Amino acid sequence: MRVVFAGTPEFSVPCLEACRGSGADVAAVYTQPDRPAGRGRKLAPSPVKQAALAAGIAVEQPESLKGAAAQAALAAYRPDLMVVVAYGLILPRKVLATPRLGCWNVHASLLPRWRGAAPIQRAILAGDAETGVDLMQMEAGLDTGPVLLERRTPISRNDTGGSLHDRLAALGAEALAEGLRRVLAGETLAATPQAAEGVVYAHKLDKAESALDFARPALELERQVRAFDPWPGSDAGIAGEALRIWAAHALDHAHDAAPGSVLGAGREGIDIACGNGVLRITAVQRAGGKRIGAADYLNTRPELRQLGALSPAGYAGKRGPRAPHE
Repeated sequence: MRVVFAGTPEFSVPCLEACRGSGADVAAVYTQPDRPAGRGRKLAPSPVKQAALAAGIAVEQPESLKGAAAQAALAAYRPDLMVVVAYGLILPRKVLATPRLGCWNVHASLLPRWRGAAPIQRAILAGDAETGVDLMQMEAGLDTGPVLLERRTPISRNDTGGSLHDRLAALGAEALAEGLRRVLAGETLAATPQAAEGVVYAHKLDKAESALDFARPALELERQVRAFDPWPGSDAGIAGEALRIWAAHALDHAHDAAPGSVLGAGREGIDIACGNGVLRITAVQRAGGKRIGAADYLNTRPELRQLGALSPAGYAGKRGPRAPHE
């Protein structure tokens, strides 16, 4: 079976390796054109391109697949199947119809929930208890095709966008490997149409979303910090200094302070008043600096310790309604 693989970021690489290890012939790899990266803004190859070149696989990088020349070049590889994983280009109907077995997509959600560009982060932001990956038969709509195989995983309170990304990348490769193994053995995979109810779109992340609004509930801000690690990060002003917030957890203590006020600071973290509850910040990054623990940060700002002990008299022992995760 001849496979053409299409993918771009690090998330796609385990699936490329699954294709290579399945016994299928990976005839070519399609990936986004090289883009400027780093401080010098030099053109850099995608992770998928790097993996393909290291494996000696032909690489194609068209700006679009809408033109006749690009479509003819794809057809010349005579693919039986095209596997698409976070490629970043729309596949026209003619491309979808080119492979004998059509096109498969590995998508990082339990469809139809979180169709679209940022399903991993949106699932954490929403407080979902579970997510997963779907191996889907592609059709013209955005992530609307029937599901061939599925893998599920719980979302823990310790999961970040980065940790969940890595786990789902591995699960996606497992599902793809199983699908390829079964088809190579002569089996036809059952395609289950997506439910009409429960459709939610995972819109692309924007750096403008990085600001923490302390008027919101602390639990929502905790989810934001976790979801946006490593990108786009979460930013806040703490007692007059702009910081990148890398780790925090919500406390459901009641208080009467204005949102954004520092309620206390100590070895365990910096407690910030929120619209509902308290956000305890435990890791930060100063402008031009590295990620450090809150205790190390407080060593450079001893005045914050004068605002009170970690459980100051303003809210110690007062508990609001139990948070959903408790």
